[in-house]
Amino acid sequence: MAVKDILLLGDPKLYEESAPVKKTELNELLPHFNLMFETVLDFQKKYGAGRGIAAPQIGLLKRIICLNIDKPVAIINPELKNPSNEMIELWDDCMSFPNLCVKVKRHKKLTLSFYDLNWEKQTWQLEDDMAELIQHEFDHLDGILAVQRAVDNKSFRWKPSN
Repeated sequence: MAVKDILLLGDPKLYEESAPVKKTELNELLPHFNLMFETVLDFQKKYGAGRGIAAPQIGLLKRIICLNIDKPVAIINPELKNPSNEMIELWDDCMSFPNLCVKVKRHKKLTLSFYDLNWEKQTWQLEDDMAELIQHEFDHLDGILAVQRAVDNKSFRWKPSN
C-alpha cells in the first residue's frame, strides 16, 4: 500500500488556497487519488478514525477531496450551496492534528455539487455528519483548519491515541 505523509498542523501549505482541477489534468492526477484513498485507509488503521482527506493535506494544492465512506468517493472542484441556518456544534478532529479535537459549529444541512472521476456533475443533499465532514474537508481547500473555527479559546481537547 502506497501512502503519503499527511502534513501536520503548522505546515504553511495547509493555509494555502487550492486551485481548481481542469478536465485536461484529470489523467495526470489519477495517481494522487489512489494515494489519498490509501492514506485514509492507513490513517484508519493507525488511529481508528478518518473518513476523508483533502488534497492539501498531502501537499497537493488542488480542489480534491477523497472520502472512504461506504465506498471510495472522489470529489473534484466541490461547491457548497444552500447552507442551512440551523447549526450543529461538535468536536471535530483532523488527520493533520490526529490527537486534538476542536469544538466547532457547522451547518446542519447543505447541497454539495462536484465532478466525479468520470467528469460527470454530481449533486448531493447532505445533513448532519456528512454535511459536517464535507464542510471540514472543503475548508482545507481554502486553507482553513478546524482550529481556526474553534467556538472559543476553551474549545480544544486531547483525545487518547490508540
